[in-house]
Amino acid sequence: MFVSYLILTLLHVQTAVLARPGGESIGCDDYLGSDKVVDKCGVCGGDNTGCQVVSGVFKHALTSLGYHRVVEIPQGATKINITEMHKSNNYLALRSRSGRSIINGNWAIDRPGKYEGGGTMFTYKRPNEISSTAGESFLAEGPTNEILDVYMIHQQPNPGVHYEYVIMGTNAISPQVPPHRRPGEPFNGQLVTEGRSQEEGEEKERNEEKEDLHRGTPEIFTSESTQTFSVRHPDRFSSHRPDNLVPPAPQPPRRSRDHNWKQLGTTECSTTCGKGSQYPIFRCVHRSTHEEVPDGYCDSSMKPSPEEEPCNIFPCPAFWDIGEWSECSKTCGLGMQHRQVLCRQVYANRSLTVQPYRCQHLEKPETTSTCQLKICSEWQIRTDWTSCSVPCGVGQRTRDVKCVSNIGDVVDDEECNMKLRPNDIENCDMGPCAKSWFLTEWSERCSAECGAGVRTRSVVCMTNHVSSLPLEGCGNNRPAEATPCDNGPCTGKVEWFAGSWSQCSVECGSGTQQREVICVRKNADTFEVLDPYECSFLERPPSQQSCHLKPCGAKWFNTEWSMCSKSCQSGFRVREVRCLSDDMTLSNLCDPQLKPEEKESCNPQDCVPEVDENCKDRYYNCNVVVQARLCVYNYYKTACCASCTRVANRHPGFLGSR
Repeated sequence: MFVSYLILTLLHVQTAVLARPGGESIGCDDYLGSDKVVDKCGVCGGDNTGCQVVSGVFKHALTSLGYHRVVEIPQGATKINITEMHKSNNYLALRSRSGRSIINGNWAIDRPGKYEGGGTMFTYKRPNEISSTAGESFLAEGPTNEILDVYMIHQQPNPGVHYEYVIMGTNAISPQVPPHRRPGEPFNGQLVTEGRSQEEGEEKERNEEKEDLHRGTPEIFTSESTQTFSVRHPDRFSSHRPDNLVPPAPQPPRRSRDHNWKQLGTTECSTTCGKGSQYPIFRCVHRSTHEEVPDGYCDSSMKPSPEEEPCNIFPCPAFWDIGEWSECSKTCGLGMQHRQVLCRQVYANRSLTVQPYRCQHLEKPETTSTCQLKICSEWQIRTDWTSCSVPCGVGQRTRDVKCVSNIGDVVDDEECNMKLRPNDIENCDMGPCAKSWFLTEWSERCSAECGAGVRTRSVVCMTNHVSSLPLEGCGNNRPAEATPCDNGPCTGKVEWFAGSWSQCSVECGSGTQQREVICVRKNADTFEVLDPYECSFLERPPSQQSCHLKPCGAKWFNTEWSMCSKSCQSGFRVREVRCLSDDMTLSNLCDPQLKPEEKESCNPQDCVPEVDENCKDRYYNCNVVVQARLCVYNYYKTACCASCTRVANRHPGFLGSR
């Protein structure tokens, strides 16, 4: 992690070399010709023993979604670097030990940027380019003033998280090196006297200056003379015009011709390209030793006035100007975001949009990227499967499936991925069922107004959920769908005879019916067809009419009555009643008040004592044997002798022979 830090240090030194006559380097202690550099602990001239580098890789295999702690960053840590080893759909999060979320807390994903926490500034980076494989990272210089915890919001397999930070040791040298300062100059914004008198402080500072001279002050050479003087780092000088006002020294020094003003370089250029400005820097130095002294030793009225000088007048290279990312296209899960990328170039202190080919030497940043503001909700199965909707045959069973947010609340189904929704209904097979004939009531009207006609009813074979008989089907004994009817003899007179209406043109709702209308003379047993004009004096019945069999919906169907539960002393019998729609499927649209009875009493007569002591029922459920018509077998005829005999007496020929 210190590679970038060392590179910046080297560039800093190289810049100082180029800014000084003679080409001598400047060390981190601000002395020309010094070879001191900052070690990895941040100590100028250190030997890397003043601190401890803590690093490792978090590679734990995680199974559950959510926050998982990666590493603890102790108080006082510096050079903090937390980086995913590969790009993933996971996110890094940072929280203080006190519980305050700093980055990506409370299931909310923050944008990349700078975030303050733990007494330092963290830079949160998330590569947006689709082609990039780099992962997320947290970077901070430190030091931290409290313990921080790094977490991973786990959504997919952990690619590994590399962490590294520096802890100063007990024998560490302070990384902040006091700058070479003039007597009376504030250090870190304040004068350092530490309880001594002003005279003692000034005497100590004069002694420090003498020690600097004995150590050998670095030299630089100018075109005017070969004077030596102390050199300050160019970072100290602003690019703005320096102030001519000189702050008064703690004690006014004596002015003499031993000191004069000398130009010691220039300020940094205000720009690196595109024509900037800089100013010469004048300092007070000793004429013979060339040592820089406080400005009070020189005559302020003789100090030259700095004049602006142009610098870096060459044009700036074109660059990609990157706009802000748009809002994520989705409120949760993976979405897309966009940004504007323009080729721009600085010219005459103005930034202008230019043709994209001017930026062809640079790789164009991506204009689209994936994004995820938070983790989406997930499906949760709340209950087990219910029992099957039917006792036999194929039915359905259900269970409760809800969309639950990441904090446990039930939300709308649209917030979950519908493609991953578990089934909440499925078919269930409870085995084969017995079947029975289901019948409607007979029609109320006879098909003929006089003479012989018929009445009809509907018959359908359906599964019977009431009967416990092991029947495989309804069999061939289909109940009759028509029965004869007679409304009396027809009179022998001339009249219009209307035939039966045809079936309605529709099964439900409004339709039409047709019938034949003829002129006849009715006799007792026959009738004679006459010409229509013979009946012209009579009103002719209509040959067509509208019809409305029923509202389009459903009607009641029922099975035949079961056998009586008892042969005497008031038993009961049952039948199954269902509401069926026009397509013979179950419905709930029938009128409940017209529903046929499903149970009625039967055989109210008293039981006749058994005459034959040898003819008895050996089993309590012999009525089932009778109902199943098993009395034709000798075994059942003997085992249920009484029941089989009674039914045989009521229905001669019931037993038959086998």
